[in-house]
Amino acid sequence: MVRRQDDGTGIDAGTPPDVAGRTAIQVIDRLVSLLDALAEQPEAVSLKLLSQRTGLHPSTAHRILNDLVSARLVDRSEPGTYQLGIRLLELGNLVKARLNVRDAALGPMRELHRMTHQPVNLSIRQGDEIVYIERAVSERSGMQVVRAVGGRAPLHLTSVGKLFLAADDPRNVRAYATRTGLAGHTRNSITEPVKLERELALVRARGYARDNEELELGVRCIAAGIRDDAGKLVAGLSISAPSDFLQDDWIDLLCRTAGQISAAIGFDPEL
Repeated sequence: MVRRQDDGTGIDAGTPPDVAGRTAIQVIDRLVSLLDALAEQPEAVSLKLLSQRTGLHPSTAHRILNDLVSARLVDRSEPGTYQLGIRLLELGNLVKARLNVRDAALGPMRELHRMTHQPVNLSIRQGDEIVYIERAVSERSGMQVVRAVGGRAPLHLTSVGKLFLAADDPRNVRAYATRTGLAGHTRNSITEPVKLERELALVRARGYARDNEELELGVRCIAAGIRDDAGKLVAGLSISAPSDFLQDDWIDLLCRTAGQISAAIGFDPEL
């Protein structure tokens, strides 16, 4: 008899793709049912009760719960009892911040686009990259949008990314440089740690950041930060324009708009 290795999901190696796909969906359904059952209870829940509530065999529920505990999505409060994990709160706060920022930013972004006729981008940080979560753009800008909503770019090559690096601890910035190697995309890209540190010092002094054709040749950007009610930098607002058309007159408009969005999500510069 040939024994096939189980990868921990209940799917044996060598299982046909269509069967494996159905099995994977079944595992996800079971996982979600356990999370839902935990969410219904204000206190830690026993394995026996979870098995009853979900209709899962105790051994199946136990195996999935162990994986959820490893992922910090579920906490084991004491042997045999479980509750929702702290990571769900962390993820929920990230989603809440992103959605709140996006909702607050939409109107001001469109107004800024109306005044500049250039693409206006809203981005957040995820790990070593920024992610574009909203954009105000029209055909009148005359500039092709290369990175759509959902697109990503390295922190050190973008104006918004520099805002986040400038706000970070210097040790974390050095770790980022080591981890990424500061790979460049164009001849203008900053690829040396010393030059990056000088650039970030300028960002802190100015209160805004620039991208001088460092991500894409022919495109320059300026960015200002958006802060939440705790004063934390949660997003960046940027204007992208052809390199020979970006105007310094837009910097004040950009910073005022970022400040307006920050105020809408609770930031008070006096606190």
